[in-house]
Amino acid sequence: MHASVTVHMAATADVIWNLVADIRNTGRFSPETFEAEWLDGATGPALGATFRGHVKRNEIGPVYWTTCRVTACDPGREFGFEVILGGKPVNNWHYAFVPAGDGTDVTESFRMTEGLMTTIFGLFGGQLRTRRNVRDMTKTLKRIKAVVEAA
Repeated sequence: MHASVTVHMAATADVIWNLVADIRNTGRFSPETFEAEWLDGATGPALGATFRGHVKRNEIGPVYWTTCRVTACDPGREFGFEVILGGKPVNNWHYAFVPAGDGTDVTESFRMTEGLMTTIFGLFGGQLRTRRNVRDMTKTLKRIKAVVEAA
């Protein structure tokens, strides 16, 4: 399962990247993850840094923490992380920043890690989850756009 959403923002890639890659801002933009914090001494984005996000699934619950690891960290170009469950990555989130016209095209995407559980989930709820993720990625990017364009 995977999907992506792209929104054009009238701001530089560096400005947007700095906002997105500081995971402490996640709660300002995400409909589901309402707070996040760096772990294990990390103080900012770096390849391999870990953090945890506090999630309210579907904005109604259950509420739980996820542990994540930064997998892409190229200022102004990309930021990504994997969600870890039981010591293994289960989902990968990625942001790409491409200069375009008067600003930047920002693409947010997710890709579930391939495996038996993903296949089963895909059969029994994957379409609904993908649709929800697309809706939430659109909300997230529009909220980021409002902040960077108001600056």
